[in-house]
Amino acid sequence: MSSPTGPAPGSPDFDAASPSPGAAPGLPVRMPRRQTGRHRKPEPLAAPEGAPALVLAVPGTPSGASRSLAEEVSSIARSELPGLDARIGYVDGGDDEFPSLEAVLANAAEHKDRVGADGQPGPGPAAVVVPLLAGPESALLRRIRQAMMNSGSGAELTDVLGPHPLLAEALHVRLSEAGLARADRARLFTVATAADGIILATVGGEEAVQAAGITGMLLSARLAVPVLAAALDQEGAISRTAEQLRESGSQQLALAPYLIGPEISDGLLGAAAAEAGCASAEALGAYGTVGRLVLSNYAAAVGITLPTQAQGVPVR
Repeated sequence: MSSPTGPAPGSPDFDAASPSPGAAPGLPVRMPRRQTGRHRKPEPLAAPEGAPALVLAVPGTPSGASRSLAEEVSSIARSELPGLDARIGYVDGGDDEFPSLEAVLANAAEHKDRVGADGQPGPGPAAVVVPLLAGPESALLRRIRQAMMNSGSGAELTDVLGPHPLLAEALHVRLSEAGLARADRARLFTVATAADGIILATVGGEEAVQAAGITGMLLSARLAVPVLAAALDQEGAISRTAEQLRESGSQQLALAPYLIGPEISDGLLGAAAAEAGCASAEALGAYGTVGRLVLSNYAAAVGITLPTQAQGVPVR
């Protein structure tokens, strides 16, 4: 005695949502549907095979703190672009613990894995160097270029990270963490210790001050208080800027370091804040958007299009 069978798949009477033989009555078997159109999930982004290494050029005297910061920034970049070969080179390094930028670049060139169909290395640099700097510092950038030249790697150098709106956001966060600004500009509450004038401290002379001033205007728009940039490495610049702000009506000042951190010596920020007679926020450090800006600079050099969230831009 043969058991009854339903319509064969592909026949006009076959219904994918109807119960199959042996299935519990009333429980239709649902076939998965592939998402199409704007609801389809984007393909995961990964570093192309053979892409240049991202080499983070870390300024300042190497230390455990600067290494930890650089590793965290590199980790953020890797998390946004899986498969990324991210390395760290110290401008003032020179040993196994803190390898020099020149040595890291030479190693990247030696292990370049960009082989074409003819078995020869493919086009493009072995590495892309991203300076861990918020603003331009000519003397330091010259040293980075010299290290690149000495390495013989043919590496490419990107711009510094600023000026950029995301750095204004990071400055706002650091000020709010120190109790010197409202945490959310969209809310109408105030902070009793909030500053009514901000000194944006940078290094690199007049060129750096002008670049910081662009980000300062964005920060001023966020906080609705005056923001003036000043160079830590110009004698008397911080105190003169503080006096200028007070003459314009600001009474409660704050120092906002337009710096990642490793590029300045210990105690410099504290001395500057004492000079201005005000409190200071922390340096930008490994704030999330710093890592995303590093990756964004690398991607622009390599020709990789990042999703907006990987660039630190909120998706609406």
